[in-house]
Amino acid sequence: MNNQRRKVLKTGAGAALLSALAAAGIITPNMALAEWNRAAFEAKNLADALKAMGVTVPLSSKDAQLTGPDIAENGAVVAVGVNTTLPNVSMVAILIEKNRNPLAVSFNLPAGTEPNIKTRVKMAETSNVYALLKSDGKFFMVSKEIKVTLGGCGG
Repeated sequence: MNNQRRKVLKTGAGAALLSALAAAGIITPNMALAEWNRAAFEAKNLADALKAMGVTVPLSSKDAQLTGPDIAENGAVVAVGVNTTLPNVSMVAILIEKNRNPLAVSFNLPAGTEPNIKTRVKMAETSNVYALLKSDGKFFMVSKEIKVTLGGCGG
């Protein structure tokens, strides 16, 4: 399935679809363009990434969950998810403490979007994984340790 999606995008059908949606007024250029926080994505440690994102002291929340395997047999593709019942969530980010660049992904959510994110991240080694959420202007964080095995052998 992933291969088919790449073929469609390579043939230009993906660009044609985006153009058609824009022409119909379904999406605007601002919706199609991603915001890029270069400093946060290039930060070399968790504290610098949080600082670049404007986070001082994130709060903990029982209303947010970070899902992922306890043990990932392949650090190149680790499935993680973030789900919350916090109100008015405008941003969800996933940070991996021991990666060379901790900020793995950041999603800006338009108003009314359900804050339920699932993605795959790359992990260099066993690490704490953090989900950072922005709700009503406040930052919340939850974490989970994910162990990465070598070669899928548990070593």
